[in-house]
Amino acid sequence: MMNPRRLKAVAVKEFIHIIRDWRSLFLAVAIPVMLILLFGYALNTDLKNIPTAVADYSDTPQSRELISLFDGSDYFHVTARADGFDDIQKLMREQKALVGIIIKKDFAKKLLRHEATEVQVLVDGSDANTGRMALNYVQALSVIYNTKITAKAAYMGGQPRAWYNQGMVSTYMIVPGILAIVMSVIAAMLASVTVAREWETGTMEQLISTPVTQLELTFGKFIPLYCIGLADIIIAVGLGRLVFDVPMRGNPALLFFVATLFLTGVLFFGLVLSINLKKQVLANQIALITGFLPTMILSGFVFTISNMPLPIQALTYIFPARYFVSMLKSIYLKGVGLEIIYANFLFLCAYTLIMIVIANKRLKLRLN
Repeated sequence: MMNPRRLKAVAVKEFIHIIRDWRSLFLAVAIPVMLILLFGYALNTDLKNIPTAVADYSDTPQSRELISLFDGSDYFHVTARADGFDDIQKLMREQKALVGIIIKKDFAKKLLRHEATEVQVLVDGSDANTGRMALNYVQALSVIYNTKITAKAAYMGGQPRAWYNQGMVSTYMIVPGILAIVMSVIAAMLASVTVAREWETGTMEQLISTPVTQLELTFGKFIPLYCIGLADIIIAVGLGRLVFDVPMRGNPALLFFVATLFLTGVLFFGLVLSINLKKQVLANQIALITGFLPTMILSGFVFTISNMPLPIQALTYIFPARYFVSMLKSIYLKGVGLEIIYANFLFLCAYTLIMIVIANKRLKLRLN
């Protein structure tokens, strides 16, 4: 059993250490702000005003209507009128156009006869991701144009619609995932060095000589870090709402509940590293490699898990960020409750309990 007085004494001692190390405290608050702003703006995958070259062999009201549809959208900007394929290719080589559109001479005639017609679209594929997104935008606008044409023929066709993120704004997907990054950084920067610092400064021997138990020591060091992490969660959620206007469709209490659960797990993981490695620099580096990098790469935050090779997909199941990021997106954008995300929630609970048990068992072995 834990003694409340001894637990409080260890927690107060750790608070004093954190306050004295003002640089780490400043970074613990500044890093979430920096990450939100950096990732929110730099990782924005939405393409706007794609430079587009057009070769209009038809030169009819119908072809001009198609061109105006592209030029009037937020995604394309007609920057050049080309004479043909070679001219468009030259513009792409000079990086003056990313997309080329060639409208054939019989375009209007086929439309008036209600026949299928084709428009050739060329995309600069030197940047595969950008080229793929540009093609998706072209296909979306083609559907809109086809719908307008069929409507004029007294038939209203269907129009695709994206649920939960109708504008397909990438920031809405990125900002929730930054919460996982923020907490992984806090665990790497603070939790991974807290016990190692005691070994390096020689104060661990003094703690061993006191009646403090390993439970009181681990939880006493956990409480101040948890408070800082909780403040960082509030900062990250607030900035996401105020700066990027990311909607919160779910229950904020549920969001904070699962966030604090993940925070507890990653903090105890940092404590496990700190207890075992005994060196602050080494523990910090290992925490970054085993915590921050998997959260960034293998959680589904940036890269879609289903697009990864099967062995890598299997590897993602051992990292808690996979479950946490999935829950964040569901709560933020879909407004779901715990009854929908309970499977991910249970995996996260299991991870957190395992880290708490391992941290206490390893510290008990170290103290004996």
